Amino acid sequence: MRSETRSLSFARRRPAGRTGFVSARRPFGMEPTTSQEACFEAGIKFGTLYHQFAGTPVSPESSDSLAKAIEEAVENQPFCSSVTVEILDDELRAELADSPAEYTELTGRFMEVEIAIDYEGVEVLATMAMEGGYPRMRLERVRA
Repeated sequence: MRSETRSLSFARRRPAGRTGFVSARRPFGMEPTTSQEACFEAGIKFGTLYHQFAGTPVSPESSDSLAKAIEEAVENQPFCSSVTVEILDDELRAELADSPAEYTELTGRFMEVEIAIDYEGVEVLATMAMEGGYPRMRLERVRA
């Protein structure tokens, strides 16, 4: 019962029209812009996508259903207007060519991802693809 009181009390302190975590104090009185908050939302979606699904067993035969499951899971999050996940079957086949296993673990090198965010009228397009051996997540476009 006590935790319910705390969460209700916290909810009442949120400024009208604002969502997410509200800090009682911001350094130097800074408030993020709507565009900055939209970009932050894109980062949250990528963090969820990558760290939730990295390590999932995947094969060329299961890649389509896994990609769809990832898309649908991430699209459940607030402000996410679309997610496209492409699991790269050619890279999976190359990884499995000399392996006795019929699957490998999903990592960024086997995926290309595009996430679209719509946050309070700001549209953000973010992508993930391999760059220099690292799954690079980047902002492609921010449009107010």
